[in-house]
Amino acid sequence: MSTLKFMNGHGGAKITNGTINGDAHVHKDVFHPEIGHRYTYESLQETVEFLRSKVPYLPEVGVICGSGLGSLAECLDNPIEISYDCIPHFPRSTVKGHVGALVFGFMSGLPTVCMKGRFHYYEGYPLWKCCMPIRIMKLLGVSHLFITNAAGGLNPSFRVGDIMFVKDHINLMGFAGNNPLQGPNDERFGPRFPPMNQAYNREIIKLANKVAKDIGLGDRVHEGVYTCLGGPNFETVAELRMLQMLGADAVGMSTVHEVITANHCDMTVFVFSLITNECIVEYESLAKPSHEEVIDVGTQRENSLKQFVKELLKQIFENRIGTK
Repeated sequence: MSTLKFMNGHGGAKITNGTINGDAHVHKDVFHPEIGHRYTYESLQETVEFLRSKVPYLPEVGVICGSGLGSLAECLDNPIEISYDCIPHFPRSTVKGHVGALVFGFMSGLPTVCMKGRFHYYEGYPLWKCCMPIRIMKLLGVSHLFITNAAGGLNPSFRVGDIMFVKDHINLMGFAGNNPLQGPNDERFGPRFPPMNQAYNREIIKLANKVAKDIGLGDRVHEGVYTCLGGPNFETVAELRMLQMLGADAVGMSTVHEVITANHCDMTVFVFSLITNECIVEYESLAKPSHEEVIDVGTQRENSLKQFVKELLKQIFENRIGTK
């Protein structure tokens, strides 16, 4: 376990509209003529310095909370919540079920930062901006990234409420030429051509299966391949049948570009999908998927997922899996 040096104390604090304990903060975006509003290493350092001034420790673990899964942040002890609105250069969440805040605290005794709300391509953000918070986490000291999402089940054996540990992905948006690593590469973030054949840590997946079995979720977990489409519309029957033929087990509107970015900056990655709806692959079906259904299933599963994440995180660091 790491020894932490506390600079100040804000246990249980909440920062909104740029203030904490009366400390106002004003910020503006930075324009870079050569690459427009794309972030630079230097602009991200400004964000990092702001966060370091508000949080008395450096996080080792990052968690991205998917749709309906924001309650995972409730696992944190002594939370410090900082609204996206007051973080320099940070995007804003616009989707129901995504609160829009970074929450710092301790999960299973480990310093952790949770994203209560991610950013999506369909919100109008380019992929590099959707992934900017991952760069921030890395610069803050995060070595292990847990990514969660709500997904539609393509595999006919999946049921609503099942959990899929992602073992690989199909980057369809990348096939179309849209990748978060496009543009000038800064070697301080990572290499120009990062490999992706080991994007998902196999040791953690093996441990996750054990933990799930130990807490009574063993019959509801699977391993599979995730794919991401741009959204916001749900998929057509023909599109879903094509994805099944390609070998995808679940489909969503996030995650793949986040995993690419996390691997680019040498983070240890674990991802699970909560299956919130069964994909409709029959033209005769009258069922209609909805975002409300996604939120509801996340709420129903929140207690078991909190227990799972806390225990898995504890065992990862006890066994030093993925530590450099």
